[in-house]
Amino acid sequence: MNKKKDKCIVNESREIQLAISLIKNGARLQLLELETSLSRDRLIRLYKELQGVSPPKGMLPFSTDWFLTWQPNIHSSFFLLIYRQLETYAGIKGIDAVAKAYQIYLEQMPPEPGQDAVLSLTRAWTMIRFLKNSMLSTTDCKKCGGIFIVRPRGGHRYVCGLCHLPSRAGKTRKVLDAANLAEQSVE
Repeated sequence: MNKKKDKCIVNESREIQLAISLIKNGARLQLLELETSLSRDRLIRLYKELQGVSPPKGMLPFSTDWFLTWQPNIHSSFFLLIYRQLETYAGIKGIDAVAKAYQIYLEQMPPEPGQDAVLSLTRAWTMIRFLKNSMLSTTDCKKCGGIFIVRPRGGHRYVCGLCHLPSRAGKTRKVLDAANLAEQSVE
């Protein structure tokens, strides 16, 4: 009987550690409820303790369109590459693969100071669910060979947003100022 009780404590400890990791990376309450066996009340208390505020309310993102726009597509596709590498070569599966891939994504694509990452943990998790349910698919770019997220049944030859930048991509004041500064330093 003691072994069974110890296993329950160990499993509960793993669930709490997973929840802590997910909360620290910005997971929404609905994600936590679906991916852990902890009660809603316990998750809310844990969230408040870690973040100092109540978890945000509202629905999870549910549009596949977000993943197909230029910058989110690049970030989502990069995250997916990491996720698939972890599943294939490290044997990490499920929510553990999502959490680890997201940590690596943040290390490689850190957000600007004072800004949120382009891809949130909740969106990354949602994207994996969309892919598993064939609401999104992947295809290779015909120029660079990279794998990118597309609508299912795309059928056409795909060129990614890195090989063919949209006309307004990177045209923000900040990017233009940096480009002008770089041109001046070359002269």
